[in-house]
Amino acid sequence: MVGAATTATAGDLLDLEYRPLAGNTPVNLKQAYAGQVLLVVNTASKCGYTPQYEGLEALHQHYAPQGFAVLGFPSNDFKGQEPGSEDQIREFCTLTYGVKFPMFEKVHVTGAEATPLYRELKATTGVEPGWNFHKYLIGRDGKVVAQFPSKVKPDAPELVNAIERELKAARP
Repeated sequence: MVGAATTATAGDLLDLEYRPLAGNTPVNLKQAYAGQVLLVVNTASKCGYTPQYEGLEALHQHYAPQGFAVLGFPSNDFKGQEPGSEDQIREFCTLTYGVKFPMFEKVHVTGAEATPLYRELKATTGVEPGWNFHKYLIGRDGKVVAQFPSKVKPDAPELVNAIERELKAARP
């Protein structure tokens, strides 16, 4: 585990709306994912870490029946590595990596333009994404329990163990 526990409540962190990738109707994260363990990841299609999509999808498929979801947020914040439109991103993720986990609208994850979710993730962990594919693990209670830098692959023991630990935790 890389990150630390936080003080944010489920209402503070997840009571936000984001559109599904290339979609029109916003989804309230708190309502849609209440009681689930979530892995929030900022993604990019033209990055050395882009092959992590495959591992993220495998995690999502394996653990979804236990109340787990990967939530992807494409971002062009790092060296322009996500330049495409939302339709192009969705097509790339689906056709190249078979991504079925929820992907949301293209956002900013760093600096003054960061979306409310990423501002709160930084505030609660003290860590802002340093690159694409930074991962934040959120427990069933809506609190961030760990964060993992980009180099930590989806099948890394420290990430898998943290997910399994949170899945075993009692539902709120």
